[in-house]
Amino acid sequence: MSIRVHHVHGEHLTVEAADGVEILRYVYRPDPEPFESRKPYAHPLRTLAGHTVTGYRPSDHRWHKGLQMTASHLSGQNFWGGNSYVHGRGYLALPERVGALRHDGFPSFTAEEERLAFTEALTWVAHGGEEWAREERGITVHAVDEAAGAWALDWSIRLTNVRGRPLVFGSPTTAGREMAGYTGLQWRGPRDFTGGQVFAPDGEGAEELMGSQGPWLAFTAEHDEVDGHSTLVFAHAPENLDEACAIHASHWFVRSDPIPTVAFSWAFFEEFALAPGETFGYRYRMVIADGAWGRERVAAHLRGLPW
Repeated sequence: MSIRVHHVHGEHLTVEAADGVEILRYVYRPDPEPFESRKPYAHPLRTLAGHTVTGYRPSDHRWHKGLQMTASHLSGQNFWGGNSYVHGRGYLALPERVGALRHDGFPSFTAEEERLAFTEALTWVAHGGEEWAREERGITVHAVDEAAGAWALDWSIRLTNVRGRPLVFGSPTTAGREMAGYTGLQWRGPRDFTGGQVFAPDGEGAEELMGSQGPWLAFTAEHDEVDGHSTLVFAHAPENLDEACAIHASHWFVRSDPIPTVAFSWAFFEEFALAPGETFGYRYRMVIADGAWGRERVAAHLRGLPW
């Protein structure tokens, strides 16, 4: 299925399916509020039928913006946005801890009839202006399949420490709050995903799967206003779960209620450090589908999308 790519220079790019439905908007001109950790993000994401599957600046967490790369606890800085968790004091508004991800350019950009692939150069900047890390981000839109009612979004990160001292990655859980391991690539769903069904290859339910590990996790919900369901599948590249390759073990941070959100948490239960000059990388995939998919259909579709 063919796609169309539009680029508004300095602001955003969009991908449309053949019938004109905008399935992806990638915004790299950051929103103006520094407290929300200014950074590029993907919103809206839509299914091929046009159903929106991301939320943007919800009233409960204004810093949740579609799909975005984050780090909630990084050497005392907050690249997630919003309040910072402090052990013994709870969540506090500490704007001096909130950093930003600066867009520096697109080193490569390839738009084909059925595929968009680009790399983005970014700099992770601490609140005071010090540059801490260089990121090479890869975004690919592919496998747009009208018959299956689905398309795929790949998101990769290669992050290099340029600070001159170790960068220590953690989460609210590593800071003392139980089962709050949010950090890493994070999706926020729209309101109608609240209370949706969450399942994985060997488990079901957000509470059961919180903090678990596995190759993929799916989230299905029924939309308001229209008759229909959507299914999102979050999948790891094989090396993400390989102890010999990954810098640190990944776990799922997932909630269905009171808010719908999933994060590929790279520092849920324990911190890890990135030495000066060193680099780590992860690759992720999302499948955005119409309909309420079950476990067997998800597994079969992923088998048809080799890495």
